[in-house]
Amino acid sequence: MATRKAFITGITGQDGSYLAELLLEKGYEVHGLVRRSSSFNTWRIDHVRDRIALHYGDLVDQNSLVRTLDAVGPDEVYNLAAQSHVKVSFEMPEYTAGVTAQGVLRLLDAVRELGLPARVYQAGSSEMFGLVQETPQTERTPFHPRSPYGVSKVFGHWMAINYRESYGMHVSNGILFNHESPRRGENFVTRKITMGLAAIKQGRATELRLGNLDAKRDWGFAGDYVEAMWRMLQRDTPDDYVVATGETHSVREFVEESFGYAGLDWKKHVVIDEKYFRPAEVDLLLGDPTKARTVLGWTPRVGFKDLVRLMVDADMSGPRR
Repeated sequence: MATRKAFITGITGQDGSYLAELLLEKGYEVHGLVRRSSSFNTWRIDHVRDRIALHYGDLVDQNSLVRTLDAVGPDEVYNLAAQSHVKVSFEMPEYTAGVTAQGVLRLLDAVRELGLPARVYQAGSSEMFGLVQETPQTERTPFHPRSPYGVSKVFGHWMAINYRESYGMHVSNGILFNHESPRRGENFVTRKITMGLAAIKQGRATELRLGNLDAKRDWGFAGDYVEAMWRMLQRDTPDDYVVATGETHSVREFVEESFGYAGLDWKKHVVIDEKYFRPAEVDLLLGDPTKARTVLGWTPRVGFKDLVRLMVDADMSGPRR
């Protein structure tokens, strides 16, 4: 049997790096799309860099997608690339839509145009639920996105369904709730907390400035969630799945757990700063992963406390760049 080929957009990101590791373990030939930039931001995949093939391209450049997909001829395509920061999406809404929404269309159309038999995974987000219509959220919960990022992800989700239904393509949507790790971007609140805590513990800072501590999220471990992506593409029939833990915790709880683990009183160091509040807040996200559990046989392995400690330990041990 020929070695299966996987193509990952966003391979240098948190999810892309964990997915690349998983696929390498399963014997895949792994290819990734990277944007040309002035700094080579590959620290998350440097440890497997000699085992994967990287190709220059961009979700805003249709020609680069067609050319690369034609050259690689993948069996599986994972679209993880996006402008993925909610607050930044308010500041750069047009760019966010160009990458996170229209980028999905460009990629799907490139696969269709080339006639590739590849199975495609589209990375959705719990931010699509936004102002939630019911709790917990399932695959059938109506969307009400509250940011340009959320709106863009809804576009990508429905475009994936449209290509599945219109052209018979094997496209699955993963509606992933918040998933974190030591590889999380430094401007996301969980990583900001653990990095800020490390700086305080090591005497490099005295305070940590945060926004809304009352927002509640369903937090899981990114390393667990990429396995759900892979499992979706092993099914003969494409479908949509909520990937979540089924538990919700507030930002305040994340702070308390982090600082408590490090032996510090968070109230002496955390300062609420209104500049970190969103124009439209998403107050509560809680996913129902029943379908992923029953159909895919997927369950998260890392719980909330273990996730927090994993991230605190990593940031306490120093930078990973």
